[in-house]
Amino acid sequence: MKLSELSNTSLRILTAGVMIGIALIAIWLELHGISWLSIPPFHAVRWLGVLIVAGCIYETLACIKNAESEIVQKNILPMIIFICLLACMLFSVYSIGTRPLLMLWLLMIIVGADVGGWLIGKLFGGDKLWEKISANKTWSGQIGGIICGTLMSVLYYNLFGGFLQNAVFIGISISLLSQYGDLTASFIKRRLEIKDFGNLLPGHGGILDRFDGWIYVLPLIWFIIK
Repeated sequence: MKLSELSNTSLRILTAGVMIGIALIAIWLELHGISWLSIPPFHAVRWLGVLIVAGCIYETLACIKNAESEIVQKNILPMIIFICLLACMLFSVYSIGTRPLLMLWLLMIIVGADVGGWLIGKLFGGDKLWEKISANKTWSGQIGGIICGTLMSVLYYNLFGGFLQNAVFIGISISLLSQYGDLTASFIKRRLEIKDFGNLLPGHGGILDRFDGWIYVLPLIWFIIK
């Protein structure tokens, strides 16, 4: 069966599986390196994060370049602010990427919030969260995303220890913040009159469509740990 013959949901699941596999490889390299090539452990998680955010910046600049000049001129201030946010995200992932367990915690929460919000919103529907910015996001999806993201944070607590109260508080906070990163990216797409930032990830759109939950989370976490 060809990729083009798969449903959008199947493509999302397949692509998500590939991304999880890449993340696991990065963690392995972080811990063990490549012994048969005599490559010692290195900050693979950091450089994977840098590569992802660099891809987000490239996609944004490409979309701005390909947009009509009138649209860009009309929305020049939001575009500048958004690129500055992405630059902050790049700096932050470079800084905190040396803490793979912290990155894993954030990733678990953001993925949980994203998948939970999409699934529960699709199942229950209901009133729109902010229809002028994103026509598909609902209040049920936001609540479901917060619940699922928090559950992933508690799962991390069970795997690696820590304080349960902190796990719950951080799970709620990061889940909510990641969803507003998603809304910010949706706002920019509306301004540029595009559906996706790219088409690299089948079923997900571009890199930024999948990792927009990092926009506010990474800079805030960097600020807190500093």
